[in-house]
Amino acid sequence: MDMELIPAPVHVAAVGDEGRGGFPLDPSTTIAAGPGTESTERWLRSTLGAAFGLPLAPQTAVEDGESAAANSIRLCVDPALDPEGYRLGAGPTGVEIAGGSAAGVFWGAQTLRQLLGPAAFRRAPISPGNRPAVPFTDIEDGPRFPWRGMMLDVARHFLPKDDVLRYLDLLAAHKLNVFHFHLTDDQGWRIEIKRYPRLTEVGSWRSRTKHGHRASELWDETPHGGYYTQDDIREIVAYATERHIRVVPEIDIPGHSQAAIAAYPELGNTDVIDTTTLSVWDTWGINANVLAPTDNTLRFFEGVLEEVLELFPAATSPFIHIGGDECRKDQWKESPAAQARIDEFGLADEDELQSWFIRHFDTWLTAHGRRLIGWDEILEGGLPAGAAVSSWRGYRGGVTAAEAGHDVVMCPEQHVYLDHRQGGGPDEPMPIGFIRTLEDVYRFEPVPAGLSEEAARHILGTQANVWTEVMQNRSRVDYQVFPRLAAFAEVAWSPLPAPVDRDFTEFERRMTVHYARLDALGVDYRPPSGPLPRQQRPGVLGRPLEGPTPNV
Repeated sequence: MDMELIPAPVHVAAVGDEGRGGFPLDPSTTIAAGPGTESTERWLRSTLGAAFGLPLAPQTAVEDGESAAANSIRLCVDPALDPEGYRLGAGPTGVEIAGGSAAGVFWGAQTLRQLLGPAAFRRAPISPGNRPAVPFTDIEDGPRFPWRGMMLDVARHFLPKDDVLRYLDLLAAHKLNVFHFHLTDDQGWRIEIKRYPRLTEVGSWRSRTKHGHRASELWDETPHGGYYTQDDIREIVAYATERHIRVVPEIDIPGHSQAAIAAYPELGNTDVIDTTTLSVWDTWGINANVLAPTDNTLRFFEGVLEEVLELFPAATSPFIHIGGDECRKDQWKESPAAQARIDEFGLADEDELQSWFIRHFDTWLTAHGRRLIGWDEILEGGLPAGAAVSSWRGYRGGVTAAEAGHDVVMCPEQHVYLDHRQGGGPDEPMPIGFIRTLEDVYRFEPVPAGLSEEAARHILGTQANVWTEVMQNRSRVDYQVFPRLAAFAEVAWSPLPAPVDRDFTEFERRMTVHYARLDALGVDYRPPSGPLPRQQRPGVLGRPLEGPTPNV
């Protein structure tokens, strides 16, 4: 049985006669779940039980130190391990997974599923005679970073709830533990806020959509939209919680706000333009219509965030992302009200006015038991002490923030923006940005050279970002995300050597098995040989950038 695991474990050893032999699952196999492992027990029964047609019945409760019966999968929490670390041992009498916490047990169960081969990723049962065995092995493992994430933009193109739940499963399968949920932007508002119903009545729909890059002459004239009800959000959060995934909701402030202004025109700079003429934006780029720096705007978004905090409990969502990126200052420069606010608070310029916005919501979120995180532009004009930074324009913002004592998530667009194209050939669909191959992502290093030891401790981890301007549906998202997310997951989890020393050939070898797992999961990934004819989008303009990827 193959042991091509992704991400690679810290330590793995075959046991038995030259590694031969395995533990077969059969109808009498039970699960012995110790205290704190109930979510993993449920998950194993729903996945392996479905794939192999087995009941995986519960064994009588197992106390710490008590031996489990033969032919069982034993789950237990061992506080001596790191919180997300685990040990997995498979021998003739069964499998034991011990984790430093419930999350560690769950990551061990993900490894068990991989050990059982691609058939373990089926939804319908395989024939009994083809059930695989768990190879005899001892694995000790744990993650390099506590923040291993993916951001999914559902504002540019809406994904139905079931597609979001599916992506949570895909994150879990790769031991990624943060889902950054980009819920609002100029092109759509995707979360129900009961006190402000027009945010979804008006702000969740646009009349048409630019097809391809903003320079394209093509339009899709089909109205596009959708949103998640509050019950949808609760289900998504509960689903993530069962999979030990934290959710970081993003509500964009003060830029990327045309959808909100279209719904409530008083939020915009009414002394500069007639905001009642605005609609949800139908194209891409950086929009000049930003929030007005008024007390009314502050109260409005406090109301939004009050409902957001209720939907995203602190245990699952300690961080709230407020955007803060690409906020054009043109209207503020022309606005008498904005200039009066600058004078009122003794601010130096419009950059400090944006900082005033950020500081207000940092104080507000801190008072409500949460932490603010924003894109690296929030450094401009000064940053509150407790705020964290998503470093997207390169490494530089993250380095500056970490050296100043702020926590940082490294997600530089030049390296881990998965909307960037995967090859230089003419068949890449709607090619955006620089070429970022599977190998390029595998050689990404989240902690830049030269960072001081103290600053390096502020690197919480890393995430890959998926912006969906040119991804109209789940299939297009799959194509852009996979297989590169598998390489990214190994970078985030495994203690890899320096980028130049990483064994990509060995990773490719393990990927040959992993592609079969993705096939079983129905992932419409980009094949290593290039896009299939149905994955191509001939004639739709992109924006390819040539030359080496800058390292800034």
